[in-house]
Amino acid sequence: MRARSVVIVLYEGVQSLDVTGPLEVFAGAGAAARRPGAYEVVTASPGGAAVRTCSGLRLLPDADLAEVGPVHTLLVPGGESGVLPDAAVVAAVRELAGRAERVVSVCTGAFVLAEAGLLDGRRATTHWAYCEALAERYPGVEVDPDPIHVRDGHVATSAGVTAGIDLALALVEEDLGREAALLVARHLVVFLRRPGNQAQFSTQLAAQVASRQPLREVQRWIAEHPEADLSVEELARRSTLSPRHFARAFAAEVGVTPGRYVDGIRLEAARRRLEDTDEGVEEIARSCGYGTPEAMRRAFVRALAAPPAEYRRRFRPAPDPPGGH
Repeated sequence: MRARSVVIVLYEGVQSLDVTGPLEVFAGAGAAARRPGAYEVVTASPGGAAVRTCSGLRLLPDADLAEVGPVHTLLVPGGESGVLPDAAVVAAVRELAGRAERVVSVCTGAFVLAEAGLLDGRRATTHWAYCEALAERYPGVEVDPDPIHVRDGHVATSAGVTAGIDLALALVEEDLGREAALLVARHLVVFLRRPGNQAQFSTQLAAQVASRQPLREVQRWIAEHPEADLSVEELARRSTLSPRHFARAFAAEVGVTPGRYVDGIRLEAARRRLEDTDEGVEEIARSCGYGTPEAMRRAFVRALAAPPAEYRRRFRPAPDPPGGH
């Protein structure tokens, strides 16, 4: 089998994990599938010059972008705060994409693809914090802020940093089969695999900490007691505000309504219990405030596109075989 060439674009200010995460997946896939040479990974920069990542790490590429040979998968990592690399990098990406079988971006690398005209008329995603900016800057792109990665034809885009690993695993599974991707995931101690349509959990992290002490205390109470009565009336009583005043103040200071905030906290609590414990779905539903397994199932399907049992199957690490490593 001829090696699939994976070209990773390097430039000044690139995000190091956007580079090394997918690189480790592709580099390890051949060994995992017992197919040495399944992928040939090449890093390339303008002129082949060394680049410094946004965290200060210095990377020495394998090649000059202008001299890269055949490309199976072109991968464009994100950079510092969504700042575009210089025009020469964008032009090189546009040229290489024209002869690549797959074009992939990680995090804010989607901005590079969009600037090169490669996302026009396509559905795409990026890090949740930059989705709005991507949609505003490139109105021809259908930006979906929820999934961790999106595939539209031969172009795939992913959310922030670690989502690039998820996307790389999905591509390995497509190329070499599930078993190969599973072995790589276990070697990297990551889950195989978050489905692309799974919501970016970081959306919950976008909620702000309230400035007023009583509202901060309510936020803490919600996180510590997902099983409690978390109605607006009860939360308002805890904050010594009227329900109407509380709902308005909470939304203004936290950035989401009390109901949506509670939904997110309960979902996160249930998700962690499914991953970390042997508790049954009924017990988890009760301890996380859902009341019934059916209510919890609806919440998971709506937010994560997978019922609790399927979520646990996908994300709970498989035990090592007896005597294995």
